[in-house]
Amino acid sequence: MPFAERSRLAQKLERGEFVVSVELLPPTGLNVEPTLERMRQLEEGGVDAVNIPDGPRATVRLANHTLAAMVVQRFQRLEPILHVCARDRNLLALQADLIGAHVAGVRNTVIITGDPPKVGDYPDATAVFDVDSVGLLGVADGLNRGLDPAGKGIAGQTSFVLITGAEPAAIDLERELTRLADKRKAGAELVMTQPVFDPDVLMRFLARARPLGLKVMVGVLPLASSRNAEFLHANVPGMSIPDDVRARMKAAGEGKDAAREGVRIAAEALRAIRQAAGDQIAGAYIMPPFSRTDLALNLLAAM
Repeated sequence: MPFAERSRLAQKLERGEFVVSVELLPPTGLNVEPTLERMRQLEEGGVDAVNIPDGPRATVRLANHTLAAMVVQRFQRLEPILHVCARDRNLLALQADLIGAHVAGVRNTVIITGDPPKVGDYPDATAVFDVDSVGLLGVADGLNRGLDPAGKGIAGQTSFVLITGAEPAAIDLERELTRLADKRKAGAELVMTQPVFDPDVLMRFLARARPLGLKVMVGVLPLASSRNAEFLHANVPGMSIPDDVRARMKAAGEGKDAAREGVRIAAEALRAIRQAAGDQIAGAYIMPPFSRTDLALNLLAAM
C-alpha cells in the first residue's frame, strides 16, 4: 500500500506537515484510565500520535498492543505508534502480535531490538532475540507484502508504517549509519532519533543519512530535574545528555524551577534544530520523563 494511505500520520508526513508524537509508558498495574486521560490531554493539545513502548528498560507493564487498540477505539485524532520489541517473543509470537495489532487497527510501528533483561527488574529472565530490529523490520515488511518469513501468503497484507530508531550522537557514528542502512534495506521508512540537544550533532547525522532517503523525526527530551538528567545520562543506553545541559539543570535546583528549565532547554534545542534543518526533519518525537504530559504540552506551548 502506498505510504500516504497507511495511516493519518503517514498522510501528514507525505504532505510535508510537521508532526508531533509524544511517548507515554503503559501503566505498571491494572488501572489504565490515568494513562488514557493523559492521552486525551495530548489530543486536545494538538499532538498527532502517542508512542507506546514495549517493556521499556526490560520492565513489566501493561501489554502495549492492548493500550494501542484502546487508543484506536477511543480517540478520533490521536493515533498510536506501537513499539514492537524483539527481546521477549520468538518469531512465531512476534508475527502473531503484528497481525493481531493490524486487525485491531494499529498502523504505525516502531521496530526495536530491545534492552537486555539484565537492565530491568528481572535480570535472570530469558531473552529470546530470534531476530533483532533489522530482522524484525524484514518480517514486518514481508507482512506488508502479504508474505510471512517462510514465503507463504497470509491471506491479505498488512499496511504498517515501519519506523526505526537512530542515535545521532552515537560514539561510533559509522556503525550507527551502517546499521541504519541495514534497517532501510530491511524496510524502514521513518526514523525517530534519540534526544538531540545540539543542532550541529543532528546536522552531521542528517548529512550522512540523507542518501538513505528516510524521513526523520527528531527526539526531544524536556528534562524534569538534575537527578533525572544524571540518571538518563549514566544509565540509559543510547541516551547522552551534554555537559552544559546537565550543568544548567543542576543550577536550576529542583521542583518546578527545574522542570521549567528542562522545558526551556528543550524548546531552545528544537527551535535551533528547526532553523538549522528546515524541511530535513519531518517532526518532533517528545519523550517526557515519567510520562509527564505537562512537560510535553508546556514544550509545545513554548514553541
